[in-house]
Amino acid sequence: MSVAIMRHCQVRIQGIVQGVGFRPFVYRAATEFNLNGTVLNNGQGVTIELYGIAHMIEQCITTIVGNPPPLARIDSVETFELASTPPENGFHIIDSEASSAATVALSADMATCEDCLADIADPQSRFYRYPFTNCTNCGPRYSIIRQLPYDRKATSMATFVMCEHCKTQYHDPLDRRYHAQPISCPQCGPQLRYVTNEGSELAKGEKALTLATKALAQGKILAVKGLGGFHLMCDATNESAVQQLRLRKQRPVKPLAVMVKDGAMAKQIVSADANEWQSLTSQQRPIVLLSKLNCEDSTLDLASCLAPSIDCLGVFLPYTPLHTLLFDGLSIPLVATSANISGEPILTSCDAVLRQLGHVVDAIIDHDRDIERPCDDSVVQVIDGNEMVLRLGRGYAPLSVALPKPVLNPTFASGAQQKNTLALAFKQQMMLSPYIGDLDSLSSELHYQQTYEFFSRCYDFTASYAVHDLHPDYIATRFTKRLAATPISVQHHYAHVLAQMAINQQTGPVLGFAFDGTGLGDDGTVWGGEVMLADAHAYQRIASLKPFKLIGGDNAVKDPTRLLLSLLFERYNDEQILAFDLAALKQVEPLFIRNLYRLWSANSACIATSSMGRLFDAVARLLGLIGRTQFEGEAGIKLAMYGQKALDITQGDDMDLRFQLPLIIENGCQIWDSHALFAQIVAAVKEKPLTESRISLISFGFIQALADAVCLFTSGYYQSCSKAEPRPSVVLCGGVFQNRLLYSLCTQQLTTLGVDLLPHKQLPVNDASIAFGQLWYGIHNEQ
Repeated sequence: MSVAIMRHCQVRIQGIVQGVGFRPFVYRAATEFNLNGTVLNNGQGVTIELYGIAHMIEQCITTIVGNPPPLARIDSVETFELASTPPENGFHIIDSEASSAATVALSADMATCEDCLADIADPQSRFYRYPFTNCTNCGPRYSIIRQLPYDRKATSMATFVMCEHCKTQYHDPLDRRYHAQPISCPQCGPQLRYVTNEGSELAKGEKALTLATKALAQGKILAVKGLGGFHLMCDATNESAVQQLRLRKQRPVKPLAVMVKDGAMAKQIVSADANEWQSLTSQQRPIVLLSKLNCEDSTLDLASCLAPSIDCLGVFLPYTPLHTLLFDGLSIPLVATSANISGEPILTSCDAVLRQLGHVVDAIIDHDRDIERPCDDSVVQVIDGNEMVLRLGRGYAPLSVALPKPVLNPTFASGAQQKNTLALAFKQQMMLSPYIGDLDSLSSELHYQQTYEFFSRCYDFTASYAVHDLHPDYIATRFTKRLAATPISVQHHYAHVLAQMAINQQTGPVLGFAFDGTGLGDDGTVWGGEVMLADAHAYQRIASLKPFKLIGGDNAVKDPTRLLLSLLFERYNDEQILAFDLAALKQVEPLFIRNLYRLWSANSACIATSSMGRLFDAVARLLGLIGRTQFEGEAGIKLAMYGQKALDITQGDDMDLRFQLPLIIENGCQIWDSHALFAQIVAAVKEKPLTESRISLISFGFIQALADAVCLFTSGYYQSCSKAEPRPSVVLCGGVFQNRLLYSLCTQQLTTLGVDLLPHKQLPVNDASIAFGQLWYGIHNEQ
């Protein structure tokens, strides 16, 4: 008769393993295999002690690692044999250790799960119509946390004492609400209240909901408290209400996102493929950019001013019980835009809304669960079946990546001036904060500092190295210089390339195409259309757009007419341009053109730039698609929209309209002659009247020329490599590559060439990734 071999071991698991139901999951697995032991949260993640028959322990570990809870992510598993006294009979969950949470990954907020939605809809449930229903598989996490380990006492739920029913579920390992830190019910949890724009409370609970739905149906504008901040909400089918919101918030044309009750309502206003529907309905519940339905196809008459002059709409589904309950009383989609003053952080308290936006809203839906960590909604788009994150927020952030080996020294990366995020590397972890925003105001700077302090406090983090952008006047750059850490500077576009290397855990070399708006170059000019051969230690700028002048510096970014004229001045003088009688310049005073020409000729108040983003602005201005820039990325969105329409044009003399971006050599450097490309587009504009189909064909031709240039350069570079030399992977990065048409054309052609194109995964390609790239450089170049 064989004797069972007994084993006693400890298992340490790191990753996103706290606040996601990992301990009860381990408990169920251990009891299923008749094992004794314990499981606890601590500063290293989850630590499990197991005692029992050896092959049962092996099967238990395989089950835990192979099929973790849906919101968990396992980064590493270590097993240690123990010789100490085996644990007592049974398996037990023990309280979290209060030690420093040195390696635990913070969990993002998640949308309400189907089980909790069923509870809310069930009249027999004690959670019936309760706006704060959640369980281990859903609800707030990052937005309510104050400290790690993630326990109720370290969240904004600490002040709510659980009733006996909640306490029973909280302590039952077999219940899905076991250690769901925000657990509460109508008897013991947060409550809604309806507040006027003067601060008077009119109702609580169910009555507050009733007043809210009634106000929205009447065309009122409400501030509604979500997970990471307040939304400004109104009836998306009410033209007057949406116009009033725009007027009060001083947001004249920037697109507004729309929340819909469910997929059926979404299908009444937008079209999407299977991958886009999957993103829309995922538990992250991001805002997804989707194609508007034509008026004749749409069965809901949306306000025309929601997203004027573009063909896409940001749509998302309810992600809290409160949003779900609001739609129970409504049959209309709702505008849902961040409650903030333009360019400043999202507001998280009723007092702040009253103080800053009392003139914008008619009433406020508030509650008494504090938002500890502001977090904007995430924004994504799907290109050729692949999700591209545009704004890293709720559901996706904080973004953590496990490293193959520990970093030598804690390293901080301060990020960019626009679309800022910050990043930290410690132990065996890289972590990127949620979207912070543009650091152009005192409140944004304060939000930045508070975000750094929070992550530093959670991880007992003190930076040895602080990595920053080359630009000395960036708020983020100045912040790093106040830290007691060794400063390291990294060029902006090199950081873009590094970021995509970091998310793919590559050290290079790579061939990186970094196309964006602006970033200070090593030569003191403004870069933005760069090709780099790079690894984790250095880069070589091997090609660039031919520079042109920003007349008036930053004024040119806001006024694309200056960009249009600057590129025209490269080939023509002011009198020739006036004689062209271009439609784009009909409303521009001749004196303005002559004055700008004098500045351009004297190189006075001018800055040289190789920016691809500014080239997009100039082309869009030439085609009459934009005037003054109304919102970031406007030119790219409209050029892609018209370019996409060209694919539907099947006949006509213009079908062979093609442009080229020549590659020339100047001063020993490879230069893309953007001046020549622009001259070709000017000639096409002068040749025939600018009908809509003509604008579509020129837009497509421009974007196709850029894609061709990228692919021809890649092919040429590969041909120049020796047979023994490995071909580098290719990186497409920078905000310009958010352009759906450009990115799609490039990826399709590069795939045909057999190129290894690094995927962007959940990391944005825009400036929100800069901190991650800076961090990658820092941890590979510690002194």
